[in-house]
Amino acid sequence: MAKSGQARVPTAEQQQHLFQVIQEHRHPEKNTAIMQISFKLGLRAQEIALLQIKEVAKLNSLGSGFKLLEVMSLPAAYTKGADAMNRSKTVYQRRTVSFDVETFNKIIKQVEILAKSGAAVNPEDFYPPLKKHKGKSRDLPMVDGSLREALTNYIQMRIAKGEVLKPSSPLFITQKGGSYSPNTLQEHMALMLRDWAGIEKASSHSGRRALITHIIHKQRKSVKIAQKIAGHVNPSTTLIYEDPPEAVLEDALNDLN
Repeated sequence: MAKSGQARVPTAEQQQHLFQVIQEHRHPEKNTAIMQISFKLGLRAQEIALLQIKEVAKLNSLGSGFKLLEVMSLPAAYTKGADAMNRSKTVYQRRTVSFDVETFNKIIKQVEILAKSGAAVNPEDFYPPLKKHKGKSRDLPMVDGSLREALTNYIQMRIAKGEVLKPSSPLFITQKGGSYSPNTLQEHMALMLRDWAGIEKASSHSGRRALITHIIHKQRKSVKIAQKIAGHVNPSTTLIYEDPPEAVLEDALNDLN
């Protein structure tokens, strides 16, 4: 069974409705491109927030024209979120720590020695070192026609407004002209899915889950292929997507007679 709280997989009809209602709100070119990347390439919200023009298009020397690339090359650093690009000031706070028995016994002895000597004991001095998240680079062919059309329309719109683009320019910018933070983009994507399109329990992860689930259940591709597209370091993470999507469960419950 899918774990509680997992992002809902929108049906094909719900996805179509989403892209229709996006046209009824402000910034349809940008929002269409964001959601096309989510549903057609399976990028995480934090990865979409970090995208630069050079990941999807090659600009001319003046920054006034471009050619869409055939393949998006996603750097490994992007999977680490905004901290990888020094765009986030979030401080990580531990909630749990764990030790093996031998290490735990050594720590107890060290604490006893400190206590007997009257020295101050700071628990954080005994925390194990943080494990650094290992990002995984991946090349994603941009072959879907709707995806390419959305990206082309969005970049053309920015150029038409007089913006001189650089390869390092953020692909998606806020109303203030700056890049999105991962949290802000997550909230914006959830707004489009839940409030605009009315998809219950949807989140910024819904497009990603929809793509990977489709690859495994509809296309019946191997977990290895799904893992490569998703950028999972560990295949056990990809196996979570083998859980049947909600639509399959609904069909089963409707077919009781």
